[in-house]
Amino acid sequence: MSAGEARERMLGCRFDSASDIVVVDEQGRLYGLVGIEQLLAVGEAVPVGELADRDPPAVAPGVDQEIAAWHAVQHGESSIAVVGPDRRFLGLIPRRRLLRVLLEEHDEDMARLGGYLKGSNIARIAAEEPIRRRFAHRIPWLLLGLLGAMLSAGIVASFEERLAANITLAFFLPGVVYMADAVGTQTEAIVVRGLSVGASIRRVARGETVTGLVIGAVMATVFLPFALLYGDPKVALTAAVSLFAACSVASVLAMALPWLLNRLGLDPAFGSGPLATVVQDLVSIAVYLLSALIILG
Repeated sequence: MSAGEARERMLGCRFDSASDIVVVDEQGRLYGLVGIEQLLAVGEAVPVGELADRDPPAVAPGVDQEIAAWHAVQHGESSIAVVGPDRRFLGLIPRRRLLRVLLEEHDEDMARLGGYLKGSNIARIAAEEPIRRRFAHRIPWLLLGLLGAMLSAGIVASFEERLAANITLAFFLPGVVYMADAVGTQTEAIVVRGLSVGASIRRVARGETVTGLVIGAVMATVFLPFALLYGDPKVALTAAVSLFAACSVASVLAMALPWLLNRLGLDPAFGSGPLATVVQDLVSIAVYLLSALIILG
């Protein structure tokens, strides 16, 4: 068909979208797309096939809407074709629907970035809800954190004799706990930010796990000479080993706990912070004291 014939056929018709013209072959398979600007700019005798983009973005019917929208953006097209397995043309997603998808996905990503469970509506409700509901949402997790603090006191108390025999052990415990919390907080931020831009959770988890091991090794290496200044090589080694183990485990916990809450249908915005903190603290204390028990004998 010529460009003039195509323009003639469009006159007097109402279209859901006229931003792109679909060109198909005799079997109904997608040949290409022609932008309406191109069709209006050429002479009447120019074949439409010569104007067509022969490699337009196309997706299968079951593809996620966000992936479809990004295909259109990356190819610089205003529409995206939907085709079957044999590339038979099934339909065209117009620009306004693509824009709506991008807006919805943006709202969802921003909500995820803020640590909310489902979307911007949930985020807005959590931010604007009355004090009574704020209290009801937060207090269970904080009480869980308080229970963890009680458990940590019990763990430390069970090693009272060991700590009394070598008081230097108590000097390094706060530092080990703090560094594990700091590493975990960084990991949580990286994971949430990666998820908000569609990064693969497996790739993020693999990278953060290795990074946690490297960070733990570096922290232990840097801390060991400082710990040796206190005069007991075994205590210094205990602190360094514990720091390595606590930092490494913190990365895994920081990824696992928000994911677990999300799988259970609970809002990570309220639960992941207190829960991750108390679990990491308990693990760090246990690792430190068990290391002391093994190294010091």
